[in-house]
Amino acid sequence: MELKQADRVRRTVSGFMTTATAVCTFVAVGLLLVILTYIAWKGIGSLSFRFLVDSPRPVGEGGGIGNAILGSLVLLGLSSAFGLPIGIAVGIYLSEIGKGRLASVVRFVIDTLTGIPSIVTGVFIYAIIVLPMKNFSAFAGGVALALIMVPIVGRTTEEMLKLVPHSLREGALALGAPQWRVIMGVVVPAAASGIATGGMLAIARVSGETAPLLFTAFGSRFFFDGDLNQPIASLTVQIYNYAISPYDEWHAQAWAATLVLMTLILGINIVVRVLTRKRF
Repeated sequence: MELKQADRVRRTVSGFMTTATAVCTFVAVGLLLVILTYIAWKGIGSLSFRFLVDSPRPVGEGGGIGNAILGSLVLLGLSSAFGLPIGIAVGIYLSEIGKGRLASVVRFVIDTLTGIPSIVTGVFIYAIIVLPMKNFSAFAGGVALALIMVPIVGRTTEEMLKLVPHSLREGALALGAPQWRVIMGVVVPAAASGIATGGMLAIARVSGETAPLLFTAFGSRFFFDGDLNQPIASLTVQIYNYAISPYDEWHAQAWAATLVLMTLILGINIVVRVLTRKRF
């Protein structure tokens, strides 16, 4: 009798928790859909091909966000080129190589960087890059975003590598493979899907950053001409500038640019997931 009662209580608690989890999931997804729907409703009216390819113009003359779209892609490319390799290397070190006090210090620094506000990162890069170079630049913006990406990618990589069974490492070592070959040829490929997901999350995170770019890339009304030592436009900064302006036309363009930014982030997530599923 006691066993049946205990089983009944267990099933009741399990059913309650399952229901609560489902309700929370539906609430979160519902809120996301409401936000996306509202952004689409406010921004769809100002979207056009010309808006997507044109550069900004004075109030009343239309204009677009083509320069900001290109600038955001350039900044994401720079930050990924800097941040992803460093973050993955840090994660590999913490999971496979680092031991003792040094690894604890590195892990503490990574955890601290994760919690630092992005505006502080922007001020830091402003002090060490922008001021010595005496101008805002795409390079400084890419470095600022990369600094935000490193702790996210590093911690994700570490956790994904720890999930790889030790038997794979032991089997490769037993065959005479050196440790670096085991890491690069066995462990990392086994966790590649999780590492890619961490990189995707980091890219999606920095795609919406504004504060660090105000101190580094600053913004521009012109298209990127290939010079990384000059200011560059970005969607987030342009949305910010339009949103705080007193003009209704720019407010409408800010909503349209927000819709484009959300679409860009969603596209990045979908593309990375498809590529990850095919390869791994």
